[in-house]
Amino acid sequence: MLLSVAFTQILAARRRIGAHVLRTPQRDAVSLSEKLGVPVRLKCEHHQTTGSFKLRGATNAVLSLCEGERAAGVVAASTGNHGRALAHAARIAGCRAVICVSKLVPANKVAAIKALGGEVHIVGTSQDDAQVEVDRLVREEGMSMVPPFDAVNVIAGQGTLGVEMLEDAPDASAVLVPLSGGGLMAGIARAVKTINPATQLVGVTMEKGAAMHQSLAAKVPVSVTELPTLADSLGGGIGLSNQHSFAMVRDLVDQTILVSEAEIANAMRYAYFEEGEVLEGAAAVPLAALISGRFAPKGEVIALLTGKNIDMALHQRIMAGEDPDLEAEAADA
Repeated sequence: MLLSVAFTQILAARRRIGAHVLRTPQRDAVSLSEKLGVPVRLKCEHHQTTGSFKLRGATNAVLSLCEGERAAGVVAASTGNHGRALAHAARIAGCRAVICVSKLVPANKVAAIKALGGEVHIVGTSQDDAQVEVDRLVREEGMSMVPPFDAVNVIAGQGTLGVEMLEDAPDASAVLVPLSGGGLMAGIARAVKTINPATQLVGVTMEKGAAMHQSLAAKVPVSVTELPTLADSLGGGIGLSNQHSFAMVRDLVDQTILVSEAEIANAMRYAYFEEGEVLEGAAAVPLAALISGRFAPKGEVIALLTGKNIDMALHQRIMAGEDPDLEAEAADA
């Protein structure tokens, strides 16, 4: 099995980004541990600077560029969190950042990118549409593309999370990770399977537009229709010409699970009322898999909570007991 990212690259990324990212806490989920009868640990990456795990991969990628590449500026397509992270990393490195997003990206995430000095280009209704604008900027302005997931330095940066999680829980039987384009999962899986091959890797994603899940089933990258979902950060395709993340997820991940919109909303409420944590929908999917019983752990389990960048008006609706149908709302808008 030939993997794109070596464990040594993850360790190098850890040294490179150490001064620029937080080592986030990992703590017990007491009530959920009691409910499931096994220790449940929460890796609180939503406490990361910029509010999501994306800062690790973006920072490693930017700091790995040569001086000339940074001078040309960096560009990426994003559903929000990668763009926010890249804008932050670019500001640290003193270079220009252009973030291309679709109209589906929430306004609060667009505003956060701009607040960090990133330029935002809103293009079309999908990640693929946004990527067309990225390609134009690379071609016409010579900018350096920093993909949100399918790049070696991005995957290596995200893999630093896997090292941290097993340092704090070396005997974990399973790690549950939100699954989208696969950069996060690929990096974590590479680290975890190197440190403890017995630990099970479980990818969790939403039922609506689950690109990696469908691609794994088809055994090749496939296109999916993007739909409004509470887990908006997990939206978008994996790229039909995917070079790294698809093969790594295919070869290293033990299982993938789909969760419903109602299950995501319920997990967000659990996080808030039982654990005092504000989570965006994408970050709550590991909890949704555990609370719903879609995954039944046999021993100590780590749930990775990846981000908190949710529109607070939407969060308030969910905390009040509503299960929003964002697809219907978009159709009526």
